[in-house]
Formats: sequence, structure tokens, C-alpha cells
Amino acid sequence: MTEATAPPSICLLRLSALGDVTHVLPLLRTLRKAWPQAAIAWVIGKGEHRLLAGLPGVRFIEYDKQSGLGGMRTVRRQCGGRFDVLLQLQVSGRANLLSAFIPARRRIGYDRSRSKDGHGLFINERIADRPGLHVLDAIGSFADALGLQREAVAWDLPVPGEAHAWARAQWDDDGRRTLMVSPCSSHALRNWRAERHAALADHAAAQGWRIVLCGGRSALERETGDAILAAMRARDGVLDLIGKDTLKQLPALLARADLLVTPDSGPMHIANAMGTKVLGLHAASNPHRSGPYSDRRYCVDRYDDAARRYRGKPAAALKWGSKIEAEGVMDLVAVDDAVAAFERYRSDFC
Repeated sequence: MTEATAPPSICLLRLSALGDVTHVLPLLRTLRKAWPQAAIAWVIGKGEHRLLAGLPGVRFIEYDKQSGLGGMRTVRRQCGGRFDVLLQLQVSGRANLLSAFIPARRRIGYDRSRSKDGHGLFINERIADRPGLHVLDAIGSFADALGLQREAVAWDLPVPGEAHAWARAQWDDDGRRTLMVSPCSSHALRNWRAERHAALADHAAAQGWRIVLCGGRSALERETGDAILAAMRARDGVLDLIGKDTLKQLPALLARADLLVTPDSGPMHIANAMGTKVLGLHAASNPHRSGPYSDRRYCVDRYDDAARRYRGKPAAALKWGSKIEAEGVMDLVAVDDAVAAFERYRSDFC
């Protein structure tokens, strides 16, 4: 397919998670630029829709994961007819089943090496098998299957002005650098110990940095934030914003930070999309596959150590994308590792 044979209608299927839907945005920008007249729909999860609501050039069809088959039938009705192309961007069992309710002539999915949970039963075309890609580039490969070539990576998250105004109101622009700490992933075994976050935050505070905690409204995130504060020597100067922002305000908040420290998480990828540098903490996952896309210079990478300890082989011998979510795996990331990454940032920008 070439630009001269643009499909009249395209459907993207990617339900979750927050970080992964940011990886879809560059693909969407490529499609929109090449085929401005094409009708593009995106079947997306409820929370992820809140993050991306207001994105121009796409019609969202929301699927609530709690709604089961009834919700899938609702999605089918909302599709409004048959699409020329379905891009099946998620291989989970739920997403595969949901795709069966989306009528489409061409049903393009992942190569066999990335397929699971019966993915191949729901598609009639596959992207090329290109090993060793970051998640964003793997998703970008769907443009190749349509005869398009991505020229640049652009996110342009839809962040309203009032969200930026709220973020600006949280602290004064007094010239101090800001380290933002987002300590929790959606996978608890990817999280770093609270006392280690505290040690890094104390080190940054000693260099004159402002420390800001952020996170959602879950009990785990509140408990983790409290544990970090309890372990810090410089806790009195910390701005605690855990549970105080919305999904629309989160990108604006992350954009105000100079550096974000976080495990492999949604905020990591949202911050990257907003142009903020990330000190990523990696042992359970491979930063070359799922770290901050634009710049991984400040990531701590203990994934190979984790592979050798928990899988008995080097990371290079594991299937690409393997997670090592084992109890204690994040203890391989030492405080000294994170401090060294922080100091690399300071050497480059301060």
C-alpha cells in the first residue's frame, strides 16, 4: 500500500497501559500526516482515554475492561461499520478477543515472535519480524505494513492550558532544579525500596534540589510515599503531590521536573513524551525495550544481572521482552547506581 492508496478508514486497538498508549502516538501522527482524510478510530481503555481525551484527528471508542463480553458487543456497535484496516497493537488475551468484535477487511497484527494468547487467530496479516526493537518502534512497524515510512517521532500529548496552570501553581520558579519521584509501577515487583528512594532524594536535596513526590490514589502509592518521607532526613522540604493530580494534570506536572526517578512505569513514558529526562530504575525489565525512548543515558540497567541471577543466563539469551518480576529483583539496583546516574545528569546539565 502506498500513500496514493490510502484506506478510507483505520481502527487502532490498544487498550492499555498508560505508558504503552503514549507509544502509539507517533504511529498515529504518521498515519494522520500521510492520510489526513482517512477516518481513524482508536479502541482504548477507560483510564487511557482520560489521558488522551481531546487528541485531534481520532475518534475514541472506549472499552471498560470490567464490562466483559457485553462491553465488547457495545464496541462493535460503536464501530459503525466495517473498517478497511484494523491495526491490532496489543496481544493480550482480552485484546485479542475484543478484536473479533471489530469488523475489518485487513487485520494486521504482530509477527510470530511477539504473538501470544492466540493472537494469530484474530489477524490475517503480520508486521515484519524485526528483533530487538523498543516497544515504540515495534508499534511504529505497523506503518511499514501500510507502505508508510515514519519520518520523525512526535507525541504532542493533549494537555489543556488549565493543566499547565495547575502545575505551575504547585511551586515557584525560583531557579532550583526539581527531582520528581514517582515510586510505583503498576507491577509491584518492579518497584524500588522506599528507603532507597529516600537516600537518593536526600542526596539531591543536599545539592540544593527541590524534591517532589507524585503518584496516584492507590493505597500502595500513599503508603510508599509515606515510607519515603519517613526515611528521609530532608523530609521537611519535600512537596508531596501523591494523589493530588488528575491524568490530565500529570503530563503538565512531569513537564515541570528537571529529572524524574521512577521504575518502568507509565509516568516514565509520559515524562519522556513531555521532554523530561528520566532516571529509570531497571532490573525487572530491559531498558532497551521499555525504557524512556528518547534518552536512556540516566537509566540504571541491572537487567543482565537479574537475568543471570534469576534465569541462569545472560540477558542476551532471553527472549526479547522477557520480564524478570521476581521477589527482590529490584534490590539489584543499588543506591550508588542511582546516585551515579543523578550525577551524570548534573554533569551534563548543571
